Amino acid sequence: MIHDFQLFLQSTFPLLQIQLTDILDIAILSFVIYKLLWMLRKTSSGRLMWGVLILMMAMFFSSEVLSLTATSWLLDKVVQWGLLVLVVLFQPEIRRFLERMGSGRLGFVFTSSKEAGEEMETAILQTTEAYADLSRDKVGALMVFERQNLLDDVIKTGTALDCRVSSELLKNIFWNKAPLHDGAVIVRDGRIVGAGCMLPLSGNVNLSRDLGMRHRAGIGMSEHSDAVVVIVSEETGSISAAVGGMLKRHLAPETLERLLRNELLNDKQEEKKSASIPLVGLLLGQGKREEDEEV
Repeated sequence: MIHDFQLFLQSTFPLLQIQLTDILDIAILSFVIYKLLWMLRKTSSGRLMWGVLILMMAMFFSSEVLSLTATSWLLDKVVQWGLLVLVVLFQPEIRRFLERMGSGRLGFVFTSSKEAGEEMETAILQTTEAYADLSRDKVGALMVFERQNLLDDVIKTGTALDCRVSSELLKNIFWNKAPLHDGAVIVRDGRIVGAGCMLPLSGNVNLSRDLGMRHRAGIGMSEHSDAVVVIVSEETGSISAAVGGMLKRHLAPETLERLLRNELLNDKQEEKKSASIPLVGLLLGQGKREEDEEV
């Protein structure tokens, strides 16, 4: 059957001499490149890759089109160190790729799992339930929902975990005598990946003085990344959420659930919709920005 298909290709395209293995080779390479660009688009490293492409175009025009000797020499020297620079710049992505391969989760290396969306849905419901109880009992809590920007450096400051989000687990973590209560819980793709993590404090000098360190850390995290941070005040039991450096305070559990759905589940839907756009367009995708009220 394969031989017959090759004969058909040769008779249809006599000048191209296309073999079945050539089609398979192109398909595999195209799929790998597409998925690599998709993975980069989901992180801040996508902008770095776009810079690399611009540098390559500059090299081509300076050497082949404009014949700029000095500029071409300089760019050639830059490229000689380019491999080492790329390894350093893309270290988090390379490490995650190798960890998935080593853990036997090779099927998830290039795929955007459907289960991630389902786990995020469960995580939102369980978080809302836990925060309602924590707010009633005035137990402080701080959770960070990772989005496109990877938070590996933040996870390293705490205890690495890998478990589903559940209301009972969150209440146990944030219990004031628990060893991991004094820090943040990091959620990635609907799963808890870290607890007791330290967050950067906000540098905004205009914040209200009644905001404690937990709120300032939550705002600071939202300033340094695109993460969604949800907070429970230990003093008042008030629920707050920080997105893009802005803080929404005194949220009801129902409002918190709606906010998390808008910020987290809509991102998943946009990723699915944008899966059909050209490869170059993947590097240009930008997350949506919601209008938040001032602190």
